[in-house]
Amino acid sequence: MSKWSVSRLAEDRQGLATAVARSARTGTFRDGGERRRDAMITLDQASRIVDGALADARTNNFAPMTVAVLDARGCVVALKMEDGSSLLRPRIASGKAWSALGMGFGTRNLQSRADELPAFFGALADLADGRVLPVPGGVLIRDRDGSIVGACGASGDVADNDEACVVAGIQTAGLAADPGTPQ
Repeated sequence: MSKWSVSRLAEDRQGLATAVARSARTGTFRDGGERRRDAMITLDQASRIVDGALADARTNNFAPMTVAVLDARGCVVALKMEDGSSLLRPRIASGKAWSALGMGFGTRNLQSRADELPAFFGALADLADGRVLPVPGGVLIRDRDGSIVGACGASGDVADNDEACVVAGIQTAGLAADPGTPQ
Protein backbone atom coordinates (compact mmCIF):
# COMPACT_ATOMS: atom_id res chain seq x y z
CA MET A 1 0.00 0.00 0.00
CA SER A 2 1.45 3.38 -0.92
CA LYS A 3 2.05 6.13 1.59
CA TRP A 4 -0.71 8.15 -0.08
CA SER A 5 -3.32 5.40 0.19
CA VAL A 6 -2.47 4.75 3.87
CA SER A 7 -2.89 8.46 4.56
CA ARG A 8 -6.14 8.54 2.59
CA LEU A 9 -7.46 5.49 4.45
CA ALA A 10 -6.70 7.17 7.79
CA GLU A 11 -8.55 10.30 6.65
CA ASP A 12 -11.53 8.22 5.53
CA ARG A 13 -11.66 6.42 8.87
CA GLN A 14 -11.45 9.71 10.74
CA GLY A 15 -14.22 11.15 8.57
CA LEU A 16 -16.37 8.10 9.15
CA ALA A 17 -15.76 8.24 12.90
CA THR A 18 -16.74 11.92 12.91
CA ALA A 19 -19.89 11.21 10.88
CA VAL A 20 -20.90 8.34 13.18
CA ALA A 21 -20.35 10.48 16.29
CA ARG A 22 -22.36 13.34 14.76
CA SER A 23 -25.14 10.94 13.81
CA ALA A 24 -25.33 9.66 17.37
CA ARG A 25 -25.77 13.25 18.62
CA THR A 26 -28.36 14.41 16.09
CA GLY A 27 -31.66 13.27 14.71
CA THR A 28 -33.49 14.04 11.52
CA PHE A 29 -37.01 15.33 12.02
CA ARG A 30 -40.12 15.51 9.84
CA ASP A 31 -39.25 19.05 8.78
CA GLY A 32 -35.96 17.70 7.37
CA GLY A 33 -33.88 19.55 9.93
CA GLU A 34 -31.30 18.03 12.20
CA ARG A 35 -31.22 18.73 15.91
CA ARG A 36 -28.93 17.58 18.66
CA ARG A 37 -30.19 14.66 20.72
CA ASP A 38 -27.90 15.43 23.62
CA ALA A 39 -29.26 18.95 24.20
CA MET A 40 -30.01 19.16 27.90
CA ILE A 41 -30.14 22.05 30.33
CA THR A 42 -27.51 22.09 33.07
CA LEU A 43 -28.08 22.61 36.78
CA ASP A 44 -26.17 25.89 36.58
CA GLN A 45 -28.37 27.18 33.75
CA ALA A 46 -31.55 26.03 35.52
CA SER A 47 -30.47 27.75 38.74
CA ARG A 48 -29.76 31.01 36.89
CA ILE A 49 -33.18 30.83 35.22
CA VAL A 50 -35.00 30.33 38.53
CA ASP A 51 -33.04 33.09 40.26
CA GLY A 52 -33.54 35.47 37.31
CA ALA A 53 -37.28 34.79 37.22
CA LEU A 54 -37.64 35.38 40.96
CA ALA A 55 -35.59 38.59 40.73
CA ASP A 56 -37.92 39.81 37.97
CA ALA A 57 -40.96 38.99 40.12
CA ARG A 58 -39.56 41.06 42.99
CA THR A 59 -38.63 43.96 40.67
CA ASN A 60 -42.23 44.06 39.45
CA ASN A 61 -43.83 43.47 42.88
CA PHE A 62 -45.68 40.35 41.74
CA ALA A 63 -47.31 37.98 44.20
CA PRO A 64 -45.04 35.32 45.76
CA MET A 65 -43.74 33.21 42.89
CA THR A 66 -42.79 29.58 42.41
CA VAL A 67 -40.53 28.69 39.47
CA ALA A 68 -39.62 25.24 38.14
CA VAL A 69 -37.16 24.26 35.42
CA LEU A 70 -37.43 20.84 33.79
CA ASP A 71 -34.87 19.25 31.48
CA ALA A 72 -35.81 17.99 28.01
CA ARG A 73 -36.90 14.64 29.52
CA GLY A 74 -39.39 16.37 31.81
CA CYS A 75 -37.43 15.90 35.04
CA VAL A 76 -37.25 18.75 37.56
CA VAL A 77 -33.75 20.25 37.64
CA ALA A 78 -34.44 23.31 39.81
CA LEU A 79 -37.45 24.58 41.74
CA LYS A 80 -37.80 27.42 44.20
CA MET A 81 -40.83 28.87 45.90
CA GLU A 82 -40.84 32.24 47.60
CA ASP A 83 -42.08 32.72 51.13
CA GLY A 84 -45.85 33.07 51.00
CA SER A 85 -46.33 30.77 48.00
CA SER A 86 -49.30 28.49 48.42
CA LEU A 87 -49.26 24.71 48.64
CA LEU A 88 -50.10 23.87 45.01
CA ARG A 89 -47.75 26.37 43.36
CA PRO A 90 -44.85 23.89 42.83
CA ARG A 91 -47.19 21.44 41.08
CA ILE A 92 -48.70 24.22 38.95
CA ALA A 93 -45.29 25.64 37.94
CA SER A 94 -43.96 22.17 37.10
CA GLY A 95 -47.21 21.36 35.28
CA LYS A 96 -46.92 24.42 33.07
CA ALA A 97 -43.34 23.50 32.12
CA TRP A 98 -44.30 19.84 31.60
CA SER A 99 -47.23 20.89 29.38
CA ALA A 100 -44.92 22.93 27.14
CA LEU A 101 -42.52 19.99 26.80
CA GLY A 102 -45.26 17.46 26.26
CA MET A 103 -46.89 19.39 23.45
CA GLY A 104 -43.73 20.91 21.96
CA PHE A 105 -44.75 24.55 22.24
CA GLY A 106 -45.30 27.16 24.93
CA THR A 107 -48.47 27.07 26.98
CA ARG A 108 -49.62 30.37 25.49
CA ASN A 109 -50.36 28.27 22.37
CA LEU A 110 -52.11 25.67 24.49
CA GLN A 111 -54.52 28.25 25.86
CA SER A 112 -55.78 29.30 22.44
CA ARG A 113 -56.00 25.70 21.25
CA ALA A 114 -57.89 24.62 24.37
CA ASP A 115 -60.43 27.38 23.75
CA GLU A 116 -61.05 25.98 20.24
CA LEU A 117 -60.96 22.27 21.15
CA PRO A 118 -62.26 21.81 24.71
CA ALA A 119 -63.15 18.13 24.28
CA PHE A 120 -59.67 17.29 22.97
CA PHE A 121 -58.00 19.10 25.85
CA GLY A 122 -60.27 17.40 28.35
CA ALA A 123 -59.14 14.05 26.97
CA LEU A 124 -55.52 15.24 26.85
CA ALA A 125 -55.64 16.28 30.50
CA ASP A 126 -57.01 12.83 31.33
CA LEU A 127 -54.26 11.08 29.34
CA ALA A 128 -51.62 13.18 31.07
CA ASP A 129 -53.04 12.52 34.55
CA GLY A 130 -54.10 16.15 34.90
CA ARG A 131 -50.65 17.56 34.19
CA VAL A 132 -51.64 19.61 31.11
CA LEU A 133 -52.25 23.23 32.06
CA PRO A 134 -53.34 25.33 29.06
CA VAL A 135 -52.51 28.76 30.49
CA PRO A 136 -49.53 31.08 29.87
CA GLY A 137 -46.53 30.54 32.10
CA GLY A 138 -44.97 27.40 30.59
CA VAL A 139 -42.10 28.33 28.27
CA LEU A 140 -39.79 26.15 26.20
CA ILE A 141 -36.06 26.77 26.66
CA ARG A 142 -33.93 26.65 23.52
CA ASP A 143 -30.16 26.69 23.18
CA ARG A 144 -28.24 28.72 20.60
CA ASP A 145 -28.86 26.00 18.00
CA GLY A 146 -32.62 26.16 18.53
CA SER A 147 -32.77 22.77 20.24
CA ILE A 148 -35.19 22.38 23.12
CA VAL A 149 -33.11 21.84 26.26
CA GLY A 150 -35.94 22.09 28.76
CA ALA A 151 -38.89 24.17 29.87
CA CYS A 152 -39.67 26.56 32.68
CA GLY A 153 -42.96 27.21 34.42
CA ALA A 154 -44.02 29.72 37.02
CA SER A 155 -47.05 30.20 39.21
CA GLY A 156 -48.07 32.80 41.75
CA ASP A 157 -49.46 35.83 39.97
CA VAL A 158 -51.72 36.14 36.94
CA ALA A 159 -50.64 33.90 34.06
CA ASP A 160 -49.21 36.71 31.90
CA ASN A 161 -47.00 37.88 34.78
CA ASP A 162 -45.90 34.29 35.46
CA GLU A 163 -44.84 34.03 31.83
CA ALA A 164 -43.02 37.39 31.89
CA CYS A 165 -40.91 36.23 34.86
CA VAL A 166 -40.04 32.99 33.11
CA VAL A 167 -38.99 34.76 29.91
CA ALA A 168 -36.82 37.17 31.91
CA GLY A 169 -35.19 34.29 33.78
CA ILE A 170 -34.42 32.34 30.61
CA GLN A 171 -32.88 35.42 29.01
CA THR A 172 -30.79 35.99 32.15
CA ALA A 173 -29.22 32.56 31.58
CA GLY A 174 -28.34 33.42 27.97
CA LEU A 175 -30.85 31.00 26.46
CA ALA A 176 -33.85 31.59 24.19
CA ALA A 177 -37.38 31.66 25.56
CA ASP A 178 -40.15 30.19 23.40
CA PRO A 179 -43.50 30.97 25.08
CA GLY A 180 -45.55 30.29 21.97
CA THR A 181 -47.84 32.80 20.33
CA PRO A 182 -51.60 33.10 20.44
CA GLN A 183 -53.27 31.60 17.37
